[in-house]
Amino acid sequence: MRGIIVMVMFTASLASAAWSDYEEQRELKLSARDIGTVDIEAGSGSLEISGVSGADAIAVTATIRVPDRDDDKARKIIESDLVLTLEKQGDTAVLKAYFKHKLWRTGDSPSVQLVVRMPDNLNLAVDDGSGFMSVADISGAIDVEDGSGSITMTNVGGEVQIVDGSGSISVDGVGGDISIDDGSGSITVRGVAGSVVIDDGSGSINVSEVEQDLIIVDDGSGGLNFSDIKGRVKKDI
Repeated sequence: MRGIIVMVMFTASLASAAWSDYEEQRELKLSARDIGTVDIEAGSGSLEISGVSGADAIAVTATIRVPDRDDDKARKIIESDLVLTLEKQGDTAVLKAYFKHKLWRTGDSPSVQLVVRMPDNLNLAVDDGSGFMSVADISGAIDVEDGSGSITMTNVGGEVQIVDGSGSISVDGVGGDISIDDGSGSITVRGVAGSVVIDDGSGSINVSEVEQDLIIVDDGSGGLNFSDIKGRVKKDI
């Protein structure tokens, strides 16, 4: 009986070791001199972007995670598959952070969690695969294309454009117009200095405190609630 118990305990120990995750952190920095736009291409992983008044550089903290692999295998995967660069291309700072092989046969895929600090007056363009995204305190124009995962924005724009596959969207405080094209997930928009245009597949829509117009191209399925709209309210469906 004792031999059986020891064997079971040993097997459980091996299983526990096999399911450990590997993580490492890297820092990237680029001068913002002569930069007008920060362009981000991200794969799987969370993305946190914030504007900093008076900043003279774009600073990135990347947390790289490779699940279910020991340290040696994880490092080999990172060396062969990870794309992580921050470069100046003309007047654009281009940040790329993704693994070239997006799908694994078994288990979770590797990911890169990004924290980006940038001058608050620059424009922002994001092409994001999956994972939670937050954007705060950016006064330039914002253009986001997102696959899946929730999006929150606070004190943004300029003009804001969001094209989203799935996941909730919450925007609070926009300095200009905002346009949202959403596949599925709830939408909440509040405090817009310009107009709001929404094309939604499914999910509830809540809009309030808009200085100009609210235009609903399509509200798909889900409730529509709005209040304190200073301009016209138009539904094109």
